[in-house]
Amino acid sequence: MKKILSLIICNFCFAQTPNDIYQKALKLEEEGNFKEAMLLYKKIATSNISKEDTYLFNLEKNHENEKDRTYTSMKKEFYQKQIDKLDDNETNENLKQSIIKDFSLYPYKKNYLLPVNYSINEIEDRSNFETTFQISVEKPISYNFFGLNESISAAYTQKSFWQTSKKSSPFRETNYEPEIFVQFPYKENSLLKTYKISLLHSSNGKDDEESRSWNRLYLAGYFQFANLFVIPKIWYRIPEKKADDDNPNIEDYYGYGDLTFLYAYKKHTFELLLRNNLRLNSQNKGSAELNWTFPLPEFLSTNNSYGMLQIFSGYGNSLIDYDREIHKIGLGIAFSR
Repeated sequence: MKKILSLIICNFCFAQTPNDIYQKALKLEEEGNFKEAMLLYKKIATSNISKEDTYLFNLEKNHENEKDRTYTSMKKEFYQKQIDKLDDNETNENLKQSIIKDFSLYPYKKNYLLPVNYSINEIEDRSNFETTFQISVEKPISYNFFGLNESISAAYTQKSFWQTSKKSSPFRETNYEPEIFVQFPYKENSLLKTYKISLLHSSNGKDDEESRSWNRLYLAGYFQFANLFVIPKIWYRIPEKKADDDNPNIEDYYGYGDLTFLYAYKKHTFELLLRNNLRLNSQNKGSAELNWTFPLPEFLSTNNSYGMLQIFSGYGNSLIDYDREIHKIGLGIAFSR
């Protein structure tokens, strides 16, 4: 009886569109008729349907809930429906990439905008109020190159300090951090989830007396304790010639590593970054930075955007201030976590 029913369903659907077939298969699956549903799914997979039908079928499947629709999927839909296709496949792929702009770039560190960032201590020739923003992206390069399920990526982070409350609104400093790193997953069911080895360059792009730069190799581990992540990091500064060293004593303020605590609670995330040079005397220097990301009010809320509060106290808020103690508080929006 089930075989006859399956044949009737397949024959009935033969002249229908893939989307109609999919809807019937989905309904059968919801009713628990998995065998009949699988036959219809197989029919869709093996039938001779056009690329356009395949696209619309996948679109319907991925966008059953309109709230889950992404900007990338909207651009894909625009390309599929609005752009005239050519006979040359390579040219079509070129046009598709140019319109959709999907280049496999991902957020790396936090991306945020703090329109209001207030410095509690007074600094000469500098307004206490400024705007701070950070842009950080990652580009995967290779996967499993060494056969260890590792991933190799390049990343770029830029943090800018914009004196928006001063006349002409100058950028007083921008810090640039390109890096390349390898990340290795650790064994399953372990507190240590993964570890990362990275080569990092940091610079403020200035010259002469205001020039600041250094290069580091660092090792970081990611430990999970339920909804708390602990991320210790240690680094080694790559030596420079004395004549080229912009900041020979930078380790006295940044130390030789840092420790991050990341705590997720419902829709809130709390991240605490601690640095210290571990000198148990009057030369002890360090810093603490707390970032709290939280849901925005509904009238301001957009996908993947959060309110953000940042509090910083200590040394190294920026490269130009690596040896100056700074106390700041900022409020704004985070576009990634």
